Amino acid sequence: MLGMDGRIRLRVNGGDHDVQTAPGKHLLHVLREELGLTGAKPGCGEGECGACTVLLDGEPVRACQVAAGDAAGRSVTTIEGLSAPGRPHPVQRAFAEVSAMQCGYCTPGMTLAAAALLRRNPAPDEAEVRQALGGNLCRCGTYTRILAAVRRAADIARLGTDGGAGPDAAAPLLPAPVLAPFGDADPGTLAFPGRPGPWDMLPPERRDYFEALGDGLVAHAGAEPERTGGRHGGAWVHVGAAGRVRAFTGKADVGQETGAALGLLVAEELRVRPADVTVVMGDTDVCPFDFGTFGSRSMPDAAPRMRAAAAAAREALIEIAALRWGMAPGDLTAEAGRVLTAGAAQAARGIPYAELLRGQRRLVAAGPETAVTPPARWVTAGRALPGVTDAAAAAASGAKRYATDASMPGMRHGRVLRAPAIGARLLRVDTAAARAIPGVTVVEDGEFVGVVAPDRLTALRAIEAVRAEWEAGPGTDNAGLEAYLRGHPAAGRGQGAGFHHAEGDADAALAAAARRVAATYTAAYIAHAPLETRAALAWWPAGGRLTVWTGSQRPFGVRGEVAAALGIPEEQVRVVIPPTGSGFGGRHNGAAAVEAARLARSAGCPVKVAWTRQEEFTCGYFRPAAVIDVEAGLDGSGRLSAWTFKNFNSGAPGIQCPYDVPNQRIDHQPCDSPLPQGSYRALAATANTFARESHIDEMAREAGADPLEFRLRHLTDDRLGAVLRAAAARFGWGTPPPGRGRGAGIAAGAEKGGRIATCAEVSVDEEGRLRVLRIVAAFECGAIVHPDGLKNQVEGALVMGLGGALSEAIRFEGGRVLNASFSGYRVPRLGDVPPIDVILIDRPDVPSAGGGETPIIAIAPAIANAIRAATGVRPHALPLAPEGFVTVARRTEAASAGRA
Repeated sequence: MLGMDGRIRLRVNGGDHDVQTAPGKHLLHVLREELGLTGAKPGCGEGECGACTVLLDGEPVRACQVAAGDAAGRSVTTIEGLSAPGRPHPVQRAFAEVSAMQCGYCTPGMTLAAAALLRRNPAPDEAEVRQALGGNLCRCGTYTRILAAVRRAADIARLGTDGGAGPDAAAPLLPAPVLAPFGDADPGTLAFPGRPGPWDMLPPERRDYFEALGDGLVAHAGAEPERTGGRHGGAWVHVGAAGRVRAFTGKADVGQETGAALGLLVAEELRVRPADVTVVMGDTDVCPFDFGTFGSRSMPDAAPRMRAAAAAAREALIEIAALRWGMAPGDLTAEAGRVLTAGAAQAARGIPYAELLRGQRRLVAAGPETAVTPPARWVTAGRALPGVTDAAAAAASGAKRYATDASMPGMRHGRVLRAPAIGARLLRVDTAAARAIPGVTVVEDGEFVGVVAPDRLTALRAIEAVRAEWEAGPGTDNAGLEAYLRGHPAAGRGQGAGFHHAEGDADAALAAAARRVAATYTAAYIAHAPLETRAALAWWPAGGRLTVWTGSQRPFGVRGEVAAALGIPEEQVRVVIPPTGSGFGGRHNGAAAVEAARLARSAGCPVKVAWTRQEEFTCGYFRPAAVIDVEAGLDGSGRLSAWTFKNFNSGAPGIQCPYDVPNQRIDHQPCDSPLPQGSYRALAATANTFARESHIDEMAREAGADPLEFRLRHLTDDRLGAVLRAAAARFGWGTPPPGRGRGAGIAAGAEKGGRIATCAEVSVDEEGRLRVLRIVAAFECGAIVHPDGLKNQVEGALVMGLGGALSEAIRFEGGRVLNASFSGYRVPRLGDVPPIDVILIDRPDVPSAGGGETPIIAIAPAIANAIRAATGVRPHALPLAPEGFVTVARRTEAASAGRA
């Protein structure tokens, strides 16, 4: 009920709260900013993503669309109030047990929507689940697991157990970890006044390890700069006198479960339980330097050093025990957190690590002689994590707090003036109206104009009050993009540099070819569109150091950006990465962190900046668009004799041809892009694989060969051949899909040390409406460290790849993005995702590679090849079906059977 003073009473999670209402104030604002209930997440501001879902009188609603006054007198339930303490709701329990999340940002809203469904219908079928949860987005793509979690929750609720899975089924979730208040010290974000400096800037002997961590043993593995080019600063592991193990890496975890995988490796080498290991990541004060978390480099870069540091710690513990007992180290072994005598006397003599280290402060280094456990002998790594993980429990309970949820005493909110179009230049600005708003501070520094206000609504009102004049920049539009890129070559540098590879004489081979096919393939700009927009909280106390909490894949890069922007030494800046709502390559720069730091310095108080969904679409960068020319020839025996491939703009990753072609020319030409572009999951490997695997299919048709057989005939990469055979066997390749308008396609690729093969089945009706019916993928990335986490990554990459394959494309004109919202930019939803079958191939004889990027590269060409088989028409552009339809042609009998 609305009071005379504009106050209303809300009943939230069973308790009554009196809050002030005002025009424009939504329920989401009240819950988060006034009641501190951060389980409801901001995601889009238009009711399209479901991140802010709460229950209103038991029914799911979007809190960003419900006026606060409209909730008066009604019952509101957030994720924090869904269940009694210590006794999770069946849906919460099921989501945690199935690990139906990656970053977990969508999980509270998804969980509440599922709970409401089961309340209405305790036994929904899959179609009903897809309908009920269809408006809740999971950008990490864990939809297959979400379906499984809802089924499991229904069983738990119906049977009161897990349906007979085991005696521990009725046990509550592990206690969910809640982050300490931002700015307070805790084991994951250590802060001590007067410390000598960030550890990565000091030699090991000057680091205050033991003052920060307590007595014990620290083992560190070097950076090997001659091999990493200064991109990785090693690793260190602390084994505490209290029995706790903490391992430190400069990598960040934005939903990939990198921390869990590294923890398994540390547990393996130290012979302790995974639950005894805490992996500290993304804190520039206490973690080793790292160039960034991208390119599937966590396993190749961080894992070997983490293993070496943990193995060195194990060896040192054995040496300490050997000295105590007067024995040779070779007569001792480590097991279950203890050093034991080897052989028959093992059970009679043992000592826990904690007892060995009491009162000790020992620093050791891993060397070339430090022996790590071969993957073939792993007993902890390479196997499933036991029980429910803390991260899954925290996400399902709503206790997991992100940069968006950051709060601390005295904090104010910041907004920044944005250009109306990409490339526009600020001419004049009038901030008088904004300055007149009570409580608002305006910051002007050249073209940087921002405001700081007591709350987000006031900050929004203040930035809207700023009057600015802009000079428009140059620009093109979607229709003219191909010509623009061809006409604007650039030099390129770094990862965007040009590329040239040649073998034999491609032109002569093409001229002599019995048959030749030429085509151009294109790929649109697409957005990362993480569910959590960029956010940062900056705090610079008087006489102290600046600390910034922000979601980023490059904490040390952000530290450098902030220091440069403020003109201060890097050692005066600390960057901490809290749990982050996914990244996909879009969180490489520190734009939000720099904005928060500049505003905090001027305002003299902690300031949080959180981008809107529109800002996320228009102020970041995109996956590069691509124009790719391919021409290939066959000799008289039907073998590939010539191959030319030229990529304009998108990049060289994945550009090499894995097939045996004696005459080839491969080029990447960098271009002056009309839109800002940068890293994206697998970057150019997706466009390059799309063009190559589409064209290989056409060459197979020219040769009158089966596409699988044609690929295998030209392969010398046994690993790539193995995933092709595995995917084809599981898919049932060779059996034409039944019915008119059905087709199957296959594609494969090698990238970032991994191998992927994907099969897809589609249907296309007479009007051209496309449906993807099923997907089978086989993936191999060397020795598997964390099987369930890897499978989760592969499933998510395939779902994300569906978006780029079918619908995602940035529409732009004159530097303006025309579809900067989830209502205008369609990403995969639960109803779009077909059954997905993932095969993991373990290769203990091959070093572990990352699994987050490579699985995305082959799904688009597999679907394109299936469309070609179903319709007789070859699609050449990504996305393949932006409005849900593809071009159709009169089908031949062979095409109708599924494969021409």
